[in-house]
Amino acid sequence: MEILSFSLSVIREAWNMLADSSVYVLFGLLVGGMLKMFLSPAYVAHHLGKGRFRSVLNAALLGIPIPLCSCGVLPAAASLKKQGANNGATAAFLISTPESGVDSISISYALLDPIMTIARPLAAFLTALVAGFSENIMNPPQSAGLAAPDLRCQVDNCCSGENCPPEEHAAHHSLPEKMTAGLRYAKDEIWGDLAGWFFLGLLAAGLITVLVPDEQISLYLGGGLSAMLLMLVFGIPLYICATASTPIAAAMILKGVSPGAALVFLLVGPATNITSMSVLLGLLGKRATALYLLAISVVSVGCGLLLDFVYQQAGISAKAAVGQAAELLPVEVRIAGALILLFLSVRPLAKGISKLLFNKKDGHCTCGECCSPPPPVPFPALGKTVSGKGKRE
Repeated sequence: MEILSFSLSVIREAWNMLADSSVYVLFGLLVGGMLKMFLSPAYVAHHLGKGRFRSVLNAALLGIPIPLCSCGVLPAAASLKKQGANNGATAAFLISTPESGVDSISISYALLDPIMTIARPLAAFLTALVAGFSENIMNPPQSAGLAAPDLRCQVDNCCSGENCPPEEHAAHHSLPEKMTAGLRYAKDEIWGDLAGWFFLGLLAAGLITVLVPDEQISLYLGGGLSAMLLMLVFGIPLYICATASTPIAAAMILKGVSPGAALVFLLVGPATNITSMSVLLGLLGKRATALYLLAISVVSVGCGLLLDFVYQQAGISAKAAVGQAAELLPVEVRIAGALILLFLSVRPLAKGISKLLFNKKDGHCTCGECCSPPPPVPFPALGKTVSGKGKRE
C-alpha cells in the first residue's frame, strides 16, 4: 500500500505540473510555429547563428520581454535552433525568456520593490550573456557543425528561396495559410521532438516534489553565501514559472529571507527544473546543458550576494508589499490545456515507444556494440539523431 500511495502521489504531482504548465506549453508551441512561418531562416541564421557574441546578445535581448515560462520557452527555442540559431544563442534565449517577461516584471513591481524589479531582468540578461558567451567560446559556431538554414518556402516549399525576391515570395500565401502551416509545424515537428523528453521530465519532477519536504525550502535563508547555495539547491529541480515565483519570493522576504536569496530563487526557479533539463539534454547535448546549469548557478549566486550588498550599503529594508496574487488561469482552463496537450502527445509518444521497441527487437546494440546504424529515435531529435549507444555530439 505504501508503494501504491507513493506512486499515486508522484502521478498526482506530475499531473499538477502538467496542468500548471500545459497552457504555457501550448502558447510556446504557437510562438514556435509562428516563428517558423514569419521569422525568416536567413534572418535567424544571420543574427542568431553567426558570431560568438553578437548572436548571444541578440538572443538575450529577444528573450527579455517575451512572457514564456521554462516549459513554454522550450518549443520556441527548438524552433529557433532548427532555423539556424547556434547553441550559445539558444542557451541565452532559454535563460533570459523564462527568467523575465513583461508579466513578471509588472508583478515584481506590484509585490516587491523597485530595486528588485530592476535587478531581476538585469540579472536574467547577465546570466544569459554569460551562458551564451561561454558556450560559443568553448564551442565556436563556425566549428559546431550547424546545418545551413533551409530557405525554402516555410508553408509548402513552393520555392527554394534562393532566387525568389522577398516581395514576390510574400504574395505566395495568405495569412490564414501561413498560420495553419505554423500550427501544423508546431504540432508535428516541434512537439514531436519534445513530447517524450517532456513527459519523462514530468515523472522525474513528480519524484522530486514528493521526496523533498516543502517546509525545508524556507529555512536557513537569512542571507550570506550559505543561503544562496541552499536556495540554489532547492530552486534548480523545482518547476515554477516567473509569475508564480514572485508572490512566493515576497512572502519569503517578509519571513526574513534576504532579497539576494529571493533573487536566486526568482532566477533559478523559472529557468531550471527537472522537466526542462530533460528536454535540454536533447536540444543542446550533455556538455552544453552542464554549462547552462553552471552559468545560471554561478551568476545567480553572484547577483544575489551583490544585491544583498546594495541593500546593506543603501540602508534599505527589503519589505515587500505583499498582496494576494490571483490565479492567472482558471482551473478549468488548465485542465483543458492538459487534456489538449495529452491528446497532441499520443502520436509522438506512441511513435517513440514503437521505435524503441523496434530497436530492441531488431537486436541493435544488445552487446554494447552496434553492428549497423539503428533507425533514429524521435525523442531527442531536433535536427540530430542518436546512435544505438545513446551518444550525442
